[in-house]
Amino acid sequence: MAARSREDHPALKGIRPVVTGGIVNALLVVIKITAGILGNSYALIADGVESATDILSSAILWMGLRVAAKAPDSDHPYGHGKAEPLAGAIVSLALFGAAVAIVFESIHNIRTPHHLPKPFTLYVLVAIILIKEILYRYSKRIGKELNSMSIQADAWHHRSDSISSAAAFIGISFALIMGPGYESADDWAAIVASLVIAFNAYHILNPAIAEMMDAAPSAHIIEEIRTIASKVDGVTGLDKCHVRKMGFDYYVDLHVEVNGNLSVFKGHDIAHRVKEAILDVMPNISDVLVHIEPDGN
Repeated sequence: MAARSREDHPALKGIRPVVTGGIVNALLVVIKITAGILGNSYALIADGVESATDILSSAILWMGLRVAAKAPDSDHPYGHGKAEPLAGAIVSLALFGAAVAIVFESIHNIRTPHHLPKPFTLYVLVAIILIKEILYRYSKRIGKELNSMSIQADAWHHRSDSISSAAAFIGISFALIMGPGYESADDWAAIVASLVIAFNAYHILNPAIAEMMDAAPSAHIIEEIRTIASKVDGVTGLDKCHVRKMGFDYYVDLHVEVNGNLSVFKGHDIAHRVKEAILDVMPNISDVLVHIEPDGN
């Protein structure tokens, strides 16, 4: 099986949505803060500051994907794939930080008297929600295609922005309808949104940590490996099958049982055919280490 070129590495394919998100976030920082100042919306200003931290998250993710795409070397014989879930974990922690920052900023604004937001801020928020939802769906699709936790985490970063903007929209609408005395409605809505953001961050962080701890992948991957190996001529049984994920790739340790009277040469040949069969059918597996055992052992 031909080795995958660095240009075809999934990590490099995942950089495009990250760069796109970073550029869009840079534009939204200017739009949100400007509209927030002109429209008396402290929720929009806080949202703009949070978007500025998103740019840093995108830069971290970009660096993580670049490292993950590096070929194995003498110091990293299994490659640099762990940089990918590490970047995802950092982005998840950034989501937690954004949720906490929104809560503190909202509490400050609730305790500080301010004017009612201006109606035009609602149109700005609708545009932001649409843009962020498009980015979420785009990044989520790429993340699922590449089986990338970090890109899916970045997608949820876009969704968190969409949620916080939707909460601000509801709060500002309520404040404008009810009038003076309800200026802080958008701030209360932002606190509710921060809880949703923190919940999503937790569900992104869990699988990223599991991957860094070499947790076993889903059962169907192991079952598929066993099914392929069992169909190779000369294989009489299977014992252990250990699989770990390294970024975008999987590494397999498989114990195969063969007739104990076979020569070393024949056993070696069966091991190679098992490995080739698995790699041919499952391109996301980078390497298979086959251990030959006599059947009935």
